[in-house]
Amino acid sequence: MGRSRGGLTTKLHAVVDAEGRPITVSLSPGQAHDGIGAEGLAEHLRDGTALLADEAYDSDAVRSMAERAGAWANIPPRRNRKGSFVFSKWLYRQRNLIERFFNKLKQFRGIATRYDKRPEKRPRRR
Repeated sequence: MGRSRGGLTTKLHAVVDAEGRPITVSLSPGQAHDGIGAEGLAEHLRDGTALLADEAYDSDAVRSMAERAGAWANIPPRRNRKGSFVFSKWLYRQRNLIERFFNKLKQFRGIATRYDKRPEKRPRRR
Protein backbone atom coordinates (compact mmCIF):
# COMPACT_ATOMS: atom_id res chain seq x y z
CA MET A 1 0.00 0.00 0.00
CA GLY A 2 1.09 3.50 -0.66
CA ARG A 3 0.17 6.74 0.97
CA SER A 4 -0.97 9.75 -1.01
CA ARG A 5 -3.17 12.80 -0.45
CA GLY A 6 -6.24 10.61 -0.91
CA GLY A 7 -5.16 8.07 1.70
CA LEU A 8 -3.87 4.55 1.23
CA THR A 9 -3.86 3.60 -2.44
CA THR A 10 -2.63 0.92 -4.82
CA LYS A 11 -2.11 0.70 -8.57
CA LEU A 12 -3.10 -2.29 -10.63
CA HIS A 13 -0.83 -3.34 -13.55
CA ALA A 14 -1.73 -6.05 -16.03
CA VAL A 15 -0.41 -7.91 -19.05
CA VAL A 16 -3.13 -9.05 -21.44
CA ASP A 17 -2.93 -11.03 -24.65
CA ALA A 18 -4.10 -9.93 -28.11
CA GLU A 19 -7.67 -10.89 -27.26
CA GLY A 20 -7.84 -8.95 -23.99
CA ARG A 21 -7.47 -11.97 -21.69
CA PRO A 22 -5.28 -11.49 -18.61
CA ILE A 23 -1.87 -13.14 -18.49
CA THR A 24 -0.75 -11.64 -15.18
CA VAL A 25 -1.77 -8.89 -12.77
CA SER A 26 0.32 -7.12 -10.14
CA LEU A 27 -0.08 -4.38 -7.55
CA SER A 28 2.22 -1.50 -6.68
CA PRO A 29 2.03 1.32 -4.12
CA GLY A 30 -0.09 4.28 -5.20
CA GLN A 31 2.71 6.84 -4.96
CA ALA A 32 5.20 4.76 -7.00
CA HIS A 33 6.01 5.49 -10.64
CA ASP A 34 4.22 3.19 -13.09
CA GLY A 35 7.56 1.97 -14.40
CA ILE A 36 8.24 0.29 -11.06
CA GLY A 37 5.08 -1.77 -11.44
CA ALA A 38 6.10 -2.75 -14.94
CA GLU A 39 9.39 -4.32 -13.84
CA GLY A 40 7.82 -7.53 -12.57
CA LEU A 41 5.68 -7.90 -15.68
CA ALA A 42 8.60 -8.04 -18.12
CA GLU A 43 9.08 -11.77 -17.66
CA HIS A 44 5.69 -12.35 -19.28
CA LEU A 45 6.65 -10.57 -22.52
CA ARG A 46 7.59 -12.85 -25.38
CA ASP A 47 10.08 -12.32 -28.17
CA GLY A 48 8.56 -10.32 -31.03
CA THR A 49 5.56 -8.95 -29.11
CA ALA A 50 4.49 -5.32 -28.88
CA LEU A 51 4.24 -3.62 -25.50
CA LEU A 52 1.31 -1.20 -25.65
CA ALA A 53 1.29 1.17 -22.67
CA ASP A 54 0.17 4.72 -21.95
CA GLU A 55 2.37 7.77 -21.38
CA ALA A 56 2.85 6.98 -17.70
CA TYR A 57 5.10 4.07 -18.67
CA ASP A 58 7.34 6.20 -20.90
CA SER A 59 10.77 5.88 -19.35
CA ASP A 60 14.15 4.66 -20.49
CA ALA A 61 13.97 1.82 -17.96
CA VAL A 62 10.68 0.46 -19.35
CA ARG A 63 11.87 0.76 -22.94
CA SER A 64 15.15 -1.06 -22.20
CA MET A 65 13.24 -3.71 -20.21
CA ALA A 66 11.05 -4.37 -23.24
CA GLU A 67 14.09 -4.50 -25.51
CA ARG A 68 15.79 -7.07 -23.26
CA ALA A 69 12.63 -9.19 -23.38
CA GLY A 70 12.63 -9.00 -27.19
CA ALA A 71 9.47 -6.87 -27.32
CA TRP A 72 8.86 -3.57 -29.07
CA ALA A 73 7.67 -0.75 -26.80
CA ASN A 74 4.94 1.23 -28.54
CA ILE A 75 4.52 3.92 -25.91
CA PRO A 76 3.57 7.51 -26.76
CA PRO A 77 6.39 9.86 -25.74
CA ARG A 78 5.75 12.37 -22.98
CA ARG A 79 5.72 16.04 -23.91
CA ASN A 80 8.94 16.75 -22.05
CA ARG A 81 10.75 13.73 -23.57
CA LYS A 82 14.10 14.45 -25.15
CA GLY A 83 14.83 12.41 -28.22
CA SER A 84 12.33 10.61 -30.38
CA PHE A 85 11.13 7.04 -30.68
CA VAL A 86 9.23 5.13 -33.30
CA PHE A 87 5.55 5.23 -32.38
CA SER A 88 2.62 3.75 -34.32
CA LYS A 89 -0.73 5.44 -33.71
CA TRP A 90 -2.48 2.66 -35.63
CA LEU A 91 -1.04 -0.02 -33.34
CA TYR A 92 -1.70 2.09 -30.25
CA ARG A 93 -5.44 1.97 -31.03
CA GLN A 94 -5.33 -1.74 -30.18
CA ARG A 95 -4.75 -0.71 -26.55
CA ASN A 96 -8.52 -0.50 -26.20
CA LEU A 97 -8.37 -4.22 -25.36
CA ILE A 98 -6.44 -3.34 -22.23
CA GLU A 99 -8.93 -0.62 -21.31
CA ARG A 100 -11.80 -3.08 -21.81
CA PHE A 101 -10.06 -5.53 -19.48
CA PHE A 102 -9.84 -2.91 -16.73
CA ASN A 103 -13.49 -1.92 -17.29
CA LYS A 104 -14.51 -5.56 -16.81
CA LEU A 105 -12.57 -5.61 -13.55
CA LYS A 106 -14.35 -2.48 -12.36
CA GLN A 107 -17.64 -4.36 -12.46
CA PHE A 108 -16.47 -6.22 -9.37
CA ARG A 109 -17.06 -3.89 -6.43
CA GLY A 110 -14.13 -5.09 -4.33
CA ILE A 111 -11.67 -4.22 -7.10
CA ALA A 112 -13.35 -1.01 -8.21
CA THR A 113 -13.42 0.41 -4.69
CA ARG A 114 -10.16 -1.27 -3.69
CA TYR A 115 -11.31 -2.58 -0.33
CA ASP A 116 -8.58 -5.20 -0.49
CA LYS A 117 -5.44 -3.15 -0.97
CA ARG A 118 -2.96 -5.99 -0.42
CA PRO A 119 -2.15 -8.84 -2.83
CA GLU A 120 -2.42 -11.58 -0.19
CA LYS A 121 -5.47 -13.81 -0.38
CA ARG A 122 -7.75 -13.54 2.61
CA PRO A 123 -10.43 -16.02 3.62
CA ARG A 124 -13.95 -14.80 2.97
CA ARG A 125 -16.05 -13.73 5.93
CA ARG A 126 -19.33 -15.46 6.49
